[in-house]
Amino acid sequence: MTTPLHVFLFAGLADRIGSSSITMNIPQLPVSAGELKQLLSEAYPDAASLIAASFVAVNQEYAPADLLIHEGDEVALIPPVSGGDGLGDRAGASTMATEDGMCLITSESLSVEDTLSKVLHPDHGASLSFVGTTRELTGERRTVTLEYDAYIPMALKELDKIRQNIAMKWPPSLCAISHRIGTVGIGEISVVIAVSSPHRADCYEASRYAIEELKRTVPIWKREIWDDGSEWKGAQTGTWDPSN
Repeated sequence: MTTPLHVFLFAGLADRIGSSSITMNIPQLPVSAGELKQLLSEAYPDAASLIAASFVAVNQEYAPADLLIHEGDEVALIPPVSGGDGLGDRAGASTMATEDGMCLITSESLSVEDTLSKVLHPDHGASLSFVGTTRELTGERRTVTLEYDAYIPMALKELDKIRQNIAMKWPPSLCAISHRIGTVGIGEISVVIAVSSPHRADCYEASRYAIEELKRTVPIWKREIWDDGSEWKGAQTGTWDPSN
């Protein structure tokens, strides 16, 4: 007797398999995250190389290979990141945010001023905003637009971890992050990271940390659409390991 296990898929992995979710019939639960990847590779051999490079997430947390998955767990397969119902609905959730509103993901246009206003503090002498926008030319390729996909509830958790880590590494710095999903046109804003600190050196360091960690750990993907094709963008350099 087998047990059905529902697995959410995203970005290039969803494209390769042809669905944003699948149901695997598992011979026996619990099954380890590593064993699940092996079963998925056997079931979808054309996607095996991408499955091997992906991480399993269990209950919206990155899972080591030996973590056991039980019946009722929320499971997703996370391909390398770039960086409705809140589960990567391409049809378009409007806005979801952490309880304190410091981190949000939205299909609406982003406001630099709104994000920055969340971190302004009378005791902080430095504040800055990092703003990511869609550029038209990358080398010789002309970008028409970008499309962003996200595992929204887990992405919000990871964004909030970045904010909390900044507060611990550079106290008493504040950080707010807003990220857009869906279609983002040329010159439009895809991400705003606002940071404030008592001193400018901490502010600069914390801002750089935030964007690098966002690209490394947050399950948000971008699809670059060019005038001659398209491609999902994943990890920028080296071996991708968001669990460290």
